[in-house]
Amino acid sequence: MTSFVALLRAVNVGGTGKLPMSDLKALCEELGFGSVRTYIASGNVVFESRKSEAAIKAALEKRLQAFAGKPVGALVRTAAEMAQVLADNPFPKAAPNRTMAVFLDRAPPADALAGIRGQRDEEIRLGRREIYIHYGQGMGSSKLVIAAAKSGTARNMNTVATLARMAAES
Repeated sequence: MTSFVALLRAVNVGGTGKLPMSDLKALCEELGFGSVRTYIASGNVVFESRKSEAAIKAALEKRLQAFAGKPVGALVRTAAEMAQVLADNPFPKAAPNRTMAVFLDRAPPADALAGIRGQRDEEIRLGRREIYIHYGQGMGSSKLVIAAAKSGTARNMNTVATLARMAAES
């Protein structure tokens, strides 16, 4: 069995996309995932499965759409990939709560940084299937828009570290 992390898009953020983590856990167990654990109320779940990443993503998104009545995107990583995201952080000395990884289904396009708008003091780097952002003044006042990140979901480095640890413990 392989340990995986699934990151849901737009769940329990700003009062939209309410999905109690107890329901998410139950949905994952219904899909046959083992050792299911959730982390904070923003759509993070760690589990074990013999299925491929693509099969997990498809099954989870299908079940979430049936539950929510609308599409809910899921980004999936193995435990090793999640640890690599943490290790690849290009801003290791920056505050982890101001440094984000935007998780994508595939590698960001080579021109991902070309169409950025609203950049002030933010630093941006491309990863394997992530876009890393360090928000110097914090996210609250940022006007940064990265078109390539629109289909992804972001987690700060504190959350990435916790999920990597949880997945490694499975």
